[in-house]
Amino acid sequence: MIVHNANIYAVDSGFHVVNAMAIAEGKIVATGTDKFIMANYEADSTIDAQKKFIFPGFIDAHCHFTGFATDSWKCDLMGTNSFKEIVDKIIDYSKTAPMTWIYGHGWDQNDWTVKEFPNKNLLDSLFPDRPVFLKRIDGHAALANQKAIEIAGVNEKTTINGGSVEMINGKLTGMFIDNAMDLIEKNIPIIPDSLAKKYFIQLQHECFSQGLTGVHDCGISEHTVQLVDEVQKSGALKMKIFALLSDSANYYDRWVKKGPYKTERLHVGGFKLYADGALGSRGACLLGHYADKKDWNGFLLSDRKHFESVAEKLINTQFQMCTHAIGDSGNRTILKTYANYLKGINDKRWRIEHAQVVNENDFEFFKKYSIIPSVQPTHATSDMYWAGSRLGSERIANSYAYKKLLQQNGWMPLGTDFPVEYISPFKTFYAAVIRQDGNGYPKNGFQIENALSREQTLRGMTIWAAKAAFEENEKGSLEAGKAADFIILDTDLMGCEPREILKAKVISNFVNGEEVYEERKK
Repeated sequence: MIVHNANIYAVDSGFHVVNAMAIAEGKIVATGTDKFIMANYEADSTIDAQKKFIFPGFIDAHCHFTGFATDSWKCDLMGTNSFKEIVDKIIDYSKTAPMTWIYGHGWDQNDWTVKEFPNKNLLDSLFPDRPVFLKRIDGHAALANQKAIEIAGVNEKTTINGGSVEMINGKLTGMFIDNAMDLIEKNIPIIPDSLAKKYFIQLQHECFSQGLTGVHDCGISEHTVQLVDEVQKSGALKMKIFALLSDSANYYDRWVKKGPYKTERLHVGGFKLYADGALGSRGACLLGHYADKKDWNGFLLSDRKHFESVAEKLINTQFQMCTHAIGDSGNRTILKTYANYLKGINDKRWRIEHAQVVNENDFEFFKKYSIIPSVQPTHATSDMYWAGSRLGSERIANSYAYKKLLQQNGWMPLGTDFPVEYISPFKTFYAAVIRQDGNGYPKNGFQIENALSREQTLRGMTIWAAKAAFEENEKGSLEAGKAADFIILDTDLMGCEPREILKAKVISNFVNGEEVYEERKK
């Protein structure tokens, strides 16, 4: 195949823009001017791009692809503006829910007029004989009704490390924070494998329409890996997936012995751990008290010794250690743990996922020990309305500090964390560069001093995302020898007016030279 008459951003080391490329057997053979490519190559098919804009396929460096896919049977509560709206939705959902359990996800009390956690009383009255479990948008808090609590065997005396069973006046409210959620969730039946595979295929079409050709799926089970491998090898799942295994004691010895697993589209290359919870649910671990909750610092989800034991297991392997850390205490704990094992400059590419609140004295750890911050720009523009009230003016200044984090190593992968945020890479691009919401707020951008340039952002969504998975030699830029993973857009992300970024549309999406999405055929 030849693609010509285009504006192709190669995203190579020189950030060149070329007009044409030749593709064979799923790989790029050559790039250059129209004249050069048309004179030196013949092809079975030719695409006249009509001066449209071509970019490497976007790679989401932190998301939950398989988890979001298998959530398809659950009630979507994103965008709800009150607890009453949630209740109304789950009443409707309960009439056709495929299982006895009523499972909803995606609510955020910060979007409500009364910005407080709900309690279970209304759910108890409406569903006395049916278990209800409603997970918050960040996945770090959930509300359960009494029936679900009874099934789990939880009572007022139940405690758990790294989590909280919330009570008021000695009575359960139904709120479960971080590790405590598993007390309830482990009792919910899993969906059949055949349905999971169907959902994987459905979700990939949405991802392709948004310009994604690859994802980093953070924290999945061995069984999920097996399902992905099977449906990819059947030819139905064309999305490229870099998978991080869940933090399970059963996995480490088994996987350390056999090493990473790699096919053309699947790469199991690391482990995903959690240092702390989320800022929105006040589970992020802070060095000082929350500004809006006296005598509360959040908490670590595991003892420090656990992180050290995993680091010791992985330091002499090819696996990456990738740890969720939100609060400045959570980040410091993981940075120091990594430093103890990495010793100095290295190429292990151990990652901190999110790196949202970092103490000003701790940024240097990223540079001194080659620790990679993996960030999600839309978190800044989603959290900016209330993050200051959680953190106070001093800590917020070193939060969502993407430019400062980028400067540590000179490169940084970007993602969305979908479904916590929306799938759209265009929203990632806009949030990173403009640091505003879709309504143009705030006028001058949220902490605009930490905005990224357009080139840095594009690299973060392509070649640097590939590099974060040790895949930069096979994808992430449009160069000879690399996979022909590319997208054709109607908008020049590198030169358009800021508001046009959010309006950009994917005309076509190609994975290994095969068209997997075409706008008019969606």
